[in-house]
Amino acid sequence: MTVDEDYAGQRLDNFLIRELKGVPKTHVYRIIRSGEVRINKGRAQADTRLEAGDLIRLPPVRTSERADQKAQAIAQEIARHGASSTVGGYAPAAEFPVLFEDEFLLAIDKPAGVAVHGGSGVSFGVIEQLRMARPDADFLELVHRLDRETSGILLIAKRRMALKLLQEQFRERETDKIYLALVRGDWPANKRVIDKSLHKYVLDDKAGSAGERRVRIVPHDHPDGLRSITLVKVKASIPPGPAAPAVRFSLLEVTIKTGRTHQIRVHLAGEGHAIAGDDKYGDFELNRTLQKTVTGAAPLRRMFLHAWSLKFNHPKTRKTIHLQASLPAELQQFLPERQAEPEPLAE
Repeated sequence: MTVDEDYAGQRLDNFLIRELKGVPKTHVYRIIRSGEVRINKGRAQADTRLEAGDLIRLPPVRTSERADQKAQAIAQEIARHGASSTVGGYAPAAEFPVLFEDEFLLAIDKPAGVAVHGGSGVSFGVIEQLRMARPDADFLELVHRLDRETSGILLIAKRRMALKLLQEQFRERETDKIYLALVRGDWPANKRVIDKSLHKYVLDDKAGSAGERRVRIVPHDHPDGLRSITLVKVKASIPPGPAAPAVRFSLLEVTIKTGRTHQIRVHLAGEGHAIAGDDKYGDFELNRTLQKTVTGAAPLRRMFLHAWSLKFNHPKTRKTIHLQASLPAELQQFLPERQAEPEPLAE
């Protein structure tokens, strides 16, 4: 196969994983390590960056029959019943709510509970569902990521050039991205900056969830700690309501200056103000209370964290694009009527 211009700069392993649909990742890495994959007649490594016009030679590779059957069954189900249909418990959607789209990029409003990509027990994430729904699309790649439990704005590049330029903006912190989070208690008005290092670790057997990824705050001089900065602004104070009569909440605007795993969740919880509904770092007793149906209250059955606003430069025109994703209904219902829809940001 020949690498076209849109895939120039991509790693070899990522390119093959995308091209060889149904082939296990372990097999892709095996044929690379064994030297069976050649680029322009020479051996290559998994992290080799491709160039336009590169000729890739592959050994005979048979896609997984099971994966082929599943894909065919899903395609047939969608054709018969539409995007809301399910096969084997999975529901690849034809489309997600579109906030912006042109020939270079797509911005969607990702619902909570949907992973952005497959893996770790998830067969179909947002990107796989979009590729399945848009079989004629030559290129669809995630520009950035959101936690599975987080809703809101997600960018997908439709060209390799757009992917490179947009990811560079995220990497250089040239984007302006604001989350909305509901936390327990009254957030101190003078607490506007959280500057605490974070460290990723894996739970052991004693924790009951062996292998799960977690993040914790560590001293700045910790050898494996990464400096992490979060900016916080109080948007509204929420008085006690029917769901939790003795608890006050704060609706926060949160901006991250460093993109660490679970950064917002861990930083806010570390200040004693966990995000409502957070099942990893939250107040579990409060979460159970909020999940109950109470007269006059809407149950909260997800984490109240939403990627609300995103400002960036268009990869082609360089004009500023400002997107906003309204709070989902299940979050709006939890707030008093006067706060149900946050006011638009001033330009």
